[in-house]
Amino acid sequence: MARIPTTELTGVHGALLKRIIRKKFGTVPDALGVMWHNRRVLRTSMGMGRAAARWNACDQDLKSYAHMAAVSLIGCSFCLDLGYFQAHNEGLDLTKAREVPRWRESEVFTSLERDVLAYAEAVSQTPPTVTDDLSARLLDQLGAPALVELTAFVAAANLAARMNVALGIEAQGMAAACGLPPLAQPSHVTSRA
Repeated sequence: MARIPTTELTGVHGALLKRIIRKKFGTVPDALGVMWHNRRVLRTSMGMGRAAARWNACDQDLKSYAHMAAVSLIGCSFCLDLGYFQAHNEGLDLTKAREVPRWRESEVFTSLERDVLAYAEAVSQTPPTVTDDLSARLLDQLGAPALVELTAFVAAANLAARMNVALGIEAQGMAAACGLPPLAQPSHVTSRA
């Protein structure tokens, strides 16, 4: 249950937004009803998400895994649920996608993917724990434009995830609605919100 009650999306803009979101996700997430309380924040958040989706210097699959690693570390069940749903709809390797929360224990990731996942978590720590060695490896493998994009993408994921967790916005079963199996859990975690 969100810490701020949802409100009805009203007016022409609200009706249009509900139609677009329902078409894209099959439902209108409660998060939208929470964010509707401050439409400027909602527009800015959605605009930033649309802009980031158009960035193309870094491989989309790597960014998806990085996003899921960051939001998993932060504990945003809504973001992880949405990320898994999008992974399904965008043709991402679902075996890898479902293993992201336990990537250190999993054997499905390449060394580059492991570096990206480690980087996403390092960027997401408070304070960030990115090392020169990890940055150098990624710079060598991805190039400067892609590394800048990856960093910004993870930072944007942090903004959304931290806002959702603070507001009490939780998963709504979007991935389950697609018939997807539950995400794998790290062996040291017995349950996650």
